[in-house]
Amino acid sequence: MKRKPVRKLATTLATMIIVFFVIALGLIFSESVDSSPGSDSVDLSEATGVDYSDLPKTQRFAARDGTELAYRRYESARQTNRILVLVHGSAWHGMQFHAMAGELAARGVATVIAPDMRGHGEKPVRRGDVDHSGQLEEDMADLIGHVSEGVSSPEIILGGHSSGGGFVVRFAGGTHAAKADAFILLAPFLKYNAPTTRENSGGWARPATRRIIGLAMLNMVGITALNHLDVIGFAMPQFVLSGPYGYTATRRYTYRMTSAFAPRPDYEGDLAAIDKPLLVVAGERDEAFIAEQFEPVISAQTKTGVYHVLPGVSHMGIIYGAEVLPIIEDWLGGLSL
Repeated sequence: MKRKPVRKLATTLATMIIVFFVIALGLIFSESVDSSPGSDSVDLSEATGVDYSDLPKTQRFAARDGTELAYRRYESARQTNRILVLVHGSAWHGMQFHAMAGELAARGVATVIAPDMRGHGEKPVRRGDVDHSGQLEEDMADLIGHVSEGVSSPEIILGGHSSGGGFVVRFAGGTHAAKADAFILLAPFLKYNAPTTRENSGGWARPATRRIIGLAMLNMVGITALNHLDVIGFAMPQFVLSGPYGYTATRRYTYRMTSAFAPRPDYEGDLAAIDKPLLVVAGERDEAFIAEQFEPVISAQTKTGVYHVLPGVSHMGIIYGAEVLPIIEDWLGGLSL
C-alpha cells in the first residue's frame, strides 16, 4: 500500500527534473549571439589617431597551465620599483593603452605592463574563451610574479578600463588580491544591473539573455559542459574591423569568459574586500556607464577610494584623452605603500 505514494513522488521528481532540463536547454538553444558590426554605441574614433609606430615588442610569459601569454612593457624613464599593470576592456587587447602607457612611463611614475588577457589579442589559443572562471585571476597572479622578478620590493598597482576595471574588482575580491598593493578603476563595469551601468552598456554589449539564463540554471546544478558556448557579442564598428588591427578584435565571449572577465555576481562583496588605495576615474559623457554613480556605489562598500568625474570626457576618452594622465600621476605620487 505504501509503494504507491513513493512511486508517485518518484514520478513527480523525475518529471520536475525533465522539465528543468527541457527549459534550460530550450533557453540555451533558442537564441544565438549577435556580433555584427555596430555604429551607435561606444565611440571608438579616438583610437584611430594613436601613433603605433613605436609600439613595444610583444613579450611573453608562461601561465601556470603552460600557455604562453602576451604583454607589452613600457620602461619607466626613472628608476622605480613601481609597476603599473593595465587591463584592457572587452573585445580589444593591451594595445589600447599604448598612448597612456607610453606617457606614464615617460613621466617616470611607473614601469607599465599592458597584457593581452587570455582569449584576446593577435593569436589567442581560443579567442573569447578560457578554461574556467578563475583562470584570468590565475594568469594575472602569474604575470605579476613574472614582471616582479629581479625587482627589489616591487609595488604593484593593478588598473583596468571598462571590463578590465571589472576584472580588477574581481581580482581585488579574490584569492590573489594580496599580490597587488593598490588599484585603479577607469570607468569599470560592475554588473549589468548595477546603478552605474547603462542598458547593455549603451548598446556596446549584446547579451544572449535566454542563453545566459539557461546556462546559469545548468551551472546551479553543477553542469558546466556547455559553458564554452558564446553568450555575448560586441558592437565593434566596421571601421575598426576593416582597419589594420581589425583581425585582433574579439567579437564574442563564451559563458566562461563572461564570468571570468567581470566581478563576481556579488560585486559589492568584491568591492568590500578592497582595503588598499583605490583610484576611480570616469568621464561625464561616458556612453556605457553613468559616471556620477561610481562614487556612491563603490564608496558604500569601501572607504579607500579617491573619485574623479572628468567633464566632457567619453568612455574611450578616459584612456585616449590627456585629462586623466595628471590625475593618475598625482595619485601615484601621493601613494605610500
